[in-house]
Amino acid sequence: MTNSHEAGARPGLPLLLLPVQTAVVAAAGLLVTGPLAHHWPLSAEDGVNRALAARRTPLATALTDGASLLAGTESVIALTLVCTAALLLVPHAPRWREAAFLAVAVAAQSAVFLLVTLVVDRERPDVPHLDPAPPTSSFPSGHVGASVALFGGLALLASRRLHGVRRHLVVGLLLVVPLFVAVSRVYRGMHHPSDVVAGLLNGACTLALVAAALLPRLRAEAAAPAPGPSAHGARRAVVVRHPRACGDGTAARVRALLRDHGYAEQRWTETTAGDPSGGLAACLGGTDTDLVVVCGGDGTVRACADVVAGTGVPLAIVPCGTGNLLARNLRLPTEPVAALGEALRGQAVGLDVGRIRGDGFAPTRFAVMAGAGFDAAMVRDASARLKESLGWAAYVVSAVRHLGDARMRLSIRLDGGAPLERRARMVVIGNVGTLQGGLPLLPEARPDSGRLEVVLLDPRGVTGWLAAAGYLASRAPGGRRQRAPGTRERSLAHGALEYFGAARIDLRFARPQPRELDGDVFPAGTWLTAEVEPGALRVCLPAPARAGAPAGAGAPTRAGALAEADAPAREGGPPREESPTRAGAPAEAGALREAGAPAGSDVPAGSDVPAGSDVPVRTGEEGTGEEGGLHGHRDARTAAQ
Repeated sequence: MTNSHEAGARPGLPLLLLPVQTAVVAAAGLLVTGPLAHHWPLSAEDGVNRALAARRTPLATALTDGASLLAGTESVIALTLVCTAALLLVPHAPRWREAAFLAVAVAAQSAVFLLVTLVVDRERPDVPHLDPAPPTSSFPSGHVGASVALFGGLALLASRRLHGVRRHLVVGLLLVVPLFVAVSRVYRGMHHPSDVVAGLLNGACTLALVAAALLPRLRAEAAAPAPGPSAHGARRAVVVRHPRACGDGTAARVRALLRDHGYAEQRWTETTAGDPSGGLAACLGGTDTDLVVVCGGDGTVRACADVVAGTGVPLAIVPCGTGNLLARNLRLPTEPVAALGEALRGQAVGLDVGRIRGDGFAPTRFAVMAGAGFDAAMVRDASARLKESLGWAAYVVSAVRHLGDARMRLSIRLDGGAPLERRARMVVIGNVGTLQGGLPLLPEARPDSGRLEVVLLDPRGVTGWLAAAGYLASRAPGGRRQRAPGTRERSLAHGALEYFGAARIDLRFARPQPRELDGDVFPAGTWLTAEVEPGALRVCLPAPARAGAPAGAGAPTRAGALAEADAPAREGGPPREESPTRAGAPAEAGALREAGAPAGSDVPAGSDVPAGSDVPVRTGEEGTGEEGGLHGHRDARTAAQ
C-alpha cells in the first residue's frame, strides 16, 4: 500500500505532464478540424446543432443562460476566489493544500485551453448564437473545461470531507453542473458536441494531474490498508481528525510522529457533524489495525471510544478540543503532539467506559461524564464563537445564564435497588471526576474502579451556590481538606451536593431534561440508564520511570502516577451513598485491604472497617510489591477472586 510518506515524495511531478496533455488536446483538435471532419460522427454534428436550435423554448433558454453565466470567465474567477478564501479562513484549520489545489486546477485548465486555441482554429456552429461569441476557437469548450475544474474540484474535496448520504448528495449535485453546462453550450449554438466532449476531458485530466500533485496525502489516506501484515512489517494506524480542532500543522506533526514510531501505514479520516467518529467502524472493518489515534476533543474521543471499546485495539488521544477532560484526568500533556509522543512511548491500559441508553438516541458509550439539567443546558447554549476565543471559559459565560433555572424532579436507582426520589438542578454520572482547573466534581471517580460515580447538585439560592462552589474549591489541588477520616455524610455543602456510586445507574425525570455526553449535546428526554464496562477501552498512557526503582523492576504505568497524584484528593473527597446491593455484599479484597496488606488478604480481626464499606487501596508503598494506581486497584480486586 502506498503510504503518506511515499505518496508525498515528489509532489510536483504530475504537473510536468500538463504540457503533454496540451499537446494531446491540440493534436485531437487538429484531427477534428482536418482529416476526421467529414467522417461520422463528426459529420453529424451540424445536424445536432440545427435540431436543438429548432426546438428552443423560453424555459430551456432561460435555464441554459444561467448555466452559461455560471461557467463564464468572470463567474469562474469570482467563485474560485471565494472558495479559496473560504478554505483558507476555516477557523483553526486552514486548508492550504486544498485551496492551492482548487486555484491551480482552474488556472491550469485555462492555460491548457488558451494554448490549444493558439493551434486549433475551429468555427462555431452555423446556427443562431444565444451568447456573444468570444474570439477563440470553438474547440475545446472553455466554459465546460472551467466548470469541470471548479465544480469537479469542489466535488473531489467534498468526497474526502463528507460521509454518508450528504456526501453522495453534495458530490452528485456538483458533478451535474459541468454536464449541464456542456448541454447548454451546444443548445445555445456556441459549440459542436465534440467541443464540449474535449472540454470535459481537458478539465478532467487537468483536475487529475493537479490532484495527484497537490493532494497526495489525501489520496493516500483515503485508501484502506490491505488486510494482513505489510511487506515491510509496518504497523497500521487509523487517525480520526476533527478538521476544525486539529489544524493542518498539527496533523502534519502527528503524521510524522506516527511514522517515526513505525506506523508507516496510516489511514486518515475526518469527522463530520453527522458522523463524529469519521466512519471509524468502516476503517477498522476487515483490517489488522494496530492503533487508533483520535485528534479532537472529548466528543470526538467519545464517538471513537464507542466504536473501539471491546475490540482490543488501543486508542491514543491527541487532545485538541475545548475541555479535553479525559486527557486532563489521565494526566496527559496539554500540548497535542506532546501527548501523543508520551502515549506512544508508554503502554495500553484497560480503562472503564460507561454504556448509556436513553429516550431519543441510540445506545452509546461515554468516557468522561454524562449529565442532565444545568450542566447540559450550559453545554448546549455555550457560544461556538466564545469557545474558539475563550476555550472552556465560554462554558462559564453560558452557566451564568442558567443559574436561575428551575429544579427538576427525578428518581435514581442504584444497581437495581429501590428508587430514591430527589430534586436537583443537575445530575452528573462520571467515569472520571475532575473538571477544568482541577475542580473535583466527583473526587471518587476513577476510570479503573469498575463503577460509576454520581453527584446531585441542588443549591438553594445564592448561599447554596456559594456553599457548593466553596466545598469543591476546598478540595481542589492546594485547597483545604476538612473532612475527618471515617465520616460518611451523604449530603454535603449544606445539602447542595449528594454523592452515590454504583455499577448501574437508572435516572428518571418528571419532565424532559437537556442531556449531554462528554460535552456533546443529546436530545432532551425523561430517562437515562448507565452501566459501567470495566476495562473495555485500551488507552495508550505514558509510563514514567519510578524513582529509585531497582534494576529490572517494572516501571509503574501512568495509571499508577494518576493514583499517586489523586490520593490526597480522594482522602479529602466526599463519601458517597453506596448502592443497596453492594452495601450488603461481601467486600472485595481491594476495598477491605489495610494499607500495606498483601494482595488477597482479609481485614484483621478487630478492624473498625464496616462490612461493605469502601476503603481506598493504598498500593505501590514500600514492602507491598504492588504497583500503584489503576493497575494496582484492579489487580487487588482480581486477586480476591
